[in-house]
Amino acid sequence: MRTLQALLVPALLASSAALAADADAIWFGGPILTMDDKAPATQAVAVKAGRIVALGSKAAVLRAERGKTTVLHDLKGRTLLPGFVDGHGHFGFVGLQAQAANLLPPPDGPGASIAALQAAMRAHIATAPTVKAYGLALGLNYDDSQLAERRAPTRHELDAVSTDIPIIVTHQSGHLSALNSKALALAGITAESPNPAGGAIQREADGRTPNGVLEETAHFAAIMKLLPKFTLEQGLAMLADAQKIYAANGYTTVQDGRTDPPTLALLGAAAKMGRLELDIVAYPDLVMNAANPALSGPLMSRSYAGHFRIGGVKLSFDGSPQGKTAWFTQPYLQPPEGQAAGYSGYPAFPGAGEAARWVDMAYAKNWQLLVHANGDAAIDELLRTEAAARAAHGGGEGGGDGGGDRRTVLIHGQYLRADQIAPLASAGIFPSLFPMHTFYWGDWHRQSVAGPERATFISPTGAVLAAGQRFSIHHDAPVTFPNAMRVLDSAVNRTTRSGHTLGPDQRLSPEVALKAMTIWPAYQHFEEADKGSIALGKRADLVMLSANPLRVKPSTIKDITVEATIKDGRTVYERPKG
Repeated sequence: MRTLQALLVPALLASSAALAADADAIWFGGPILTMDDKAPATQAVAVKAGRIVALGSKAAVLRAERGKTTVLHDLKGRTLLPGFVDGHGHFGFVGLQAQAANLLPPPDGPGASIAALQAAMRAHIATAPTVKAYGLALGLNYDDSQLAERRAPTRHELDAVSTDIPIIVTHQSGHLSALNSKALALAGITAESPNPAGGAIQREADGRTPNGVLEETAHFAAIMKLLPKFTLEQGLAMLADAQKIYAANGYTTVQDGRTDPPTLALLGAAAKMGRLELDIVAYPDLVMNAANPALSGPLMSRSYAGHFRIGGVKLSFDGSPQGKTAWFTQPYLQPPEGQAAGYSGYPAFPGAGEAARWVDMAYAKNWQLLVHANGDAAIDELLRTEAAARAAHGGGEGGGDGGGDRRTVLIHGQYLRADQIAPLASAGIFPSLFPMHTFYWGDWHRQSVAGPERATFISPTGAVLAAGQRFSIHHDAPVTFPNAMRVLDSAVNRTTRSGHTLGPDQRLSPEVALKAMTIWPAYQHFEEADKGSIALGKRADLVMLSANPLRVKPSTIKDITVEATIKDGRTVYERPKG
C-alpha cells in the first residue's frame, strides 16, 4: 500500500513549478491510469496551460492547485488515461471514408453480399451530393472474405448499378479495388494494358479482358487518376470529419501513414489555417513524394506547427494477406482466383535492388522510415535492406554512427516469423502490429489464407513482448474504424467472428495492450518525453472511459465507451447524453 507521503510528494514537487499555481482544471473521482511504471495510478491530476502540473492524492492536489477559476472535473467513477496515440492509420482517407458509401461487412456496415453492395451503391448515387460534385461514385471497404459469394464484385455487377457514372469500390485492405466499365475506361485500362510492376489487372476467362478488379500498383494508379482534385474547402471538410471520428475514439495524436502529395499539401494548409485540433503526424509515401520539396522543408520535424508535422517517410514492400497479395515464403492455403497452386503473393518492388535503393535514400536523408510488410518474405526483405542501409549510414537502437536512433518501424508484420523477432530487435526496428485481424479476418486466415497453424501466430504480440520488445497496436483506418476499444479488445482476447480464440498464447493483458496504445506508440513517434503517459510536465492529452479496462471482464472491453477526449487540456469530444 502506498504511504500518504508517497501520494503527496508528486503534488508537492509540482507545486514548486512555475506553472503550478491556480490550475486550469483538476480531474479526480475515479481510477486514473497513468501508464507510467514509476507511478501507475493516482487520485488526481491538475492541468495548467495544457500541461500536467500535479499528480497525487485528491486532497493534496486540491489543496495545492485549486484556485478561484480552476474547473473541477469529477470522474464519478469513470476512468482517465493518457490520450491514445495512433500506431498506424490513414487520417486523410478516414475523412474520405466519411463521404463515401459504407460497404463494410456486418457489424460495421451492410456488405454481406454483392447484392448488398449494389444496393448500397445505388442508394449512395441517389442521395449523396458528393457523387455529382466529384463525378464519381466511391464505396469503401468491401470484404470478399465476408461476402456470401467469397469473391470481389466484377465490372459487370457494378455496371448493373450504373454505366454512366464511374464507380470505384475499394477492398477493406486498401490494396485492391473493383471498377465498373466507365471507371476502367477513364483509368485507361483495356485488354491491351499490361500488369504493372508490383500489381495486377485481373482478367476474364479469355485471359485478356479486365474483369474490373485491380491489385496493388494497378489499384493505386487508378485511384490517383480517378479521384477528383478536391477544392480546399472540400478537403478541409473531410479533415474536419476525420478529426471528429478520431476524437470520438479517444485519439489525441493521429498518424497519416502513407500520405500522397495532395493530402500532404492539404494538411500543411489546414495547419497554417488553424483547422487542426489533434496532432497529426504524416509519413509521406516516398515513391510518390521523392521529389517533393516538403520532405526537405521545415515540416520534416520532431516539433508540431499548427498541430502538424512530417515524421518521416513510408514504403510498402507487399500487400494484404486477406486480399492475398501479401508476399509469403510459403504458399497461400487457397490461392486467389486465376492463380495456380503454390502462389505465395508478390513483392511491391520486384526489380532487383529497387527496394534497397529506396531504403538507402531514407537512411541517407536520416528520415524515420515506416515499412509496410505483412508477409514473412517482405519482412525478410526489410531486414536485408535495412541492414545494408544501416551499414552504409549508421544508426540503430540507442544511437549509432551518424544516423542516431532511427526507430525504423515495421508496419503490420502480420506473418512475422518467430525467427525474425530477434533480428528486428537487434536492428532497432520497432514493430507496429495489427491484432484487429484476429477478429475481422481471423477465420479467413485459418480457412483460406494460411491455415490453422500459421494463422495462430499472426500479429504475434505475445512473442514480441516475451522477447523484451516494445511495440504498438493499431487499426489501420479506414481499413477498420479507428475504434480504440476494438483495438484493445482484439489484442486482449484475439477472438474471431466465429468465437474462436486465435493464438491464445499471443494475448496481452489489458495493461500491456494499453501501453501499446499510449506510451509505446509515443516512443515510436519520438514523443515519449511529451506524451503517452500522465506525468509531470507532459501534455494534458487525456481520454475518459466509461469503465476501467483493467477491472472489467476481458470479453466486455469492446463495450467500454469513450466519454470524453481532452487535447492539451481542452475538451475536444464529449459523448452525447442519452
